[in-house]
Amino acid sequence: MSKHIIDFNNGETMSLEVIIKRSDFRLAKNGKNFLSLVFEDKSGQIPGKYWDASEEDAKNYHVGAIVQLEGRRDLYQGKPQVNITRLGLLDADTVDMSQFVQTAPMKRVDMENEFEDVFLQITNGAWNRIVRYLFKKYHDQFFTSAAAKSNHHDFQGGLAFHTLSMVRMAEKIADLYPQINRALLIAGACLHDFGKIIELTGSLDIEYTFEGNMLGHITIVDEEIVKAATDLDISLESEDMILLRHMILSHHGLLEYGSPERPKILEAEVLHNIDMMDASINMITKALDKTEDGKFSERVFGLDNRSFYKHS
Repeated sequence: MSKHIIDFNNGETMSLEVIIKRSDFRLAKNGKNFLSLVFEDKSGQIPGKYWDASEEDAKNYHVGAIVQLEGRRDLYQGKPQVNITRLGLLDADTVDMSQFVQTAPMKRVDMENEFEDVFLQITNGAWNRIVRYLFKKYHDQFFTSAAAKSNHHDFQGGLAFHTLSMVRMAEKIADLYPQINRALLIAGACLHDFGKIIELTGSLDIEYTFEGNMLGHITIVDEEIVKAATDLDISLESEDMILLRHMILSHHGLLEYGSPERPKILEAEVLHNIDMMDASINMITKALDKTEDGKFSERVFGLDNRSFYKHS
């Protein structure tokens, strides 16, 4: 059985087929060119540097290229990397691409079916129509997009999986606390990161779009909600619409984290916290998946550069 990136321990020789997730042609301090690369297969990612690279190498080893990677797994500043000894270009037409791209741990069709059941719980007419309208408008993009460039759920289908995980938490919390408006919390969870469809590009070479850089996903999804309400002839001055927009605008919790408003209703505070919880669990799990038992993980940038211990 062939090994994947996640299967190699420190000091082990690596030889496997991978896809290039990122490729940057750079100049070292000694004046030599090199490629700063990130390799990926369905198990995870690992960075590496290809020294003495030529311009031809930069053209060959581009994002999306399939290569035979040989080298040794090492640690650099506490993080895994591969010390590359050889790269060989492979014919993408002869390989199974599903082996190289990380995808959500749930089939798309199963997520689609579960969301159809979720929509039935949004019993407020305005919220239900807005959610269904946007899911129909951006259906394919929603189920293929990543939820982030690198921090959490940064894989194909990551946005849908992150959203569905939050909806599941919202359902459980609403069961425990009857004072919560279940329909509002679930509608907010469904739409909270919807703007990332426009903020980010694709699911392989994930970058910020011009709109994403200039506006951010919170502003983008609020604009989409306004457009949807206008198309559906739903009053933007109604309390229902103001509450739904507040859920989106406040879900980052703090002004310094990008929200123009802090949560001012119970459901918005809950939405912020379940978003933080799901993202944190994913980031920690991703770090621990690359860590040996009894060791501390690499530092997790999105969690204040903390390391986490992997117990048995």
